[in-house]
Amino acid sequence: MKLILTHENADFDAIAAQLAAHKLDPDAVPVLPRRINTNVRDFLNLYRSALPHMEVNDLPRATVEAVTVVDTQSVVTVKGMRPQTPARIIDHHPLAGDLPEHQDYWGEPVGATTTLLVEQMREATPALSPVELTLLVLGIYADTGSLLYGTTTARDIAAAAWLSALIVLFFSWK
Repeated sequence: MKLILTHENADFDAIAAQLAAHKLDPDAVPVLPRRINTNVRDFLNLYRSALPHMEVNDLPRATVEAVTVVDTQSVVTVKGMRPQTPARIIDHHPLAGDLPEHQDYWGEPVGATTTLLVEQMREATPALSPVELTLLVLGIYADTGSLLYGTTTARDIAAAAWLSALIVLFFSWK
């Protein structure tokens, strides 16, 4: 089993990055952390059935072969993980320190982790529902202050614009 994990007190960028990572690797299961920001929990309460995320308590008993960790550099553990479980860390912050041999890091300085994954999604072009598109845009907007924070890059704006254009296209076809 492959999992996609994120930090506790997850924000929109964390949950959206999990969705994007799942769209890029559909065999990997995005697992919600035990604690989620209130506004994100409200969104999930409304649209939970339209998203692939699982609760940590609902994970099947199985060995975790690999994890992808998004929007954090701290690898959280869940049942089924071994100390040497391979982990790929994807984050928009610079690498904070050395990693163990079984972990690798991929990231670049952009405003949101979701941006990095959406850029890859543009090339892979997975099918996306309006709810998924909305969550992805919220992920970028939340970490960039609606594209106004000083850490916002042109890449964040381009990713948000691409997602917004897909939303418009979806509803103009109806």
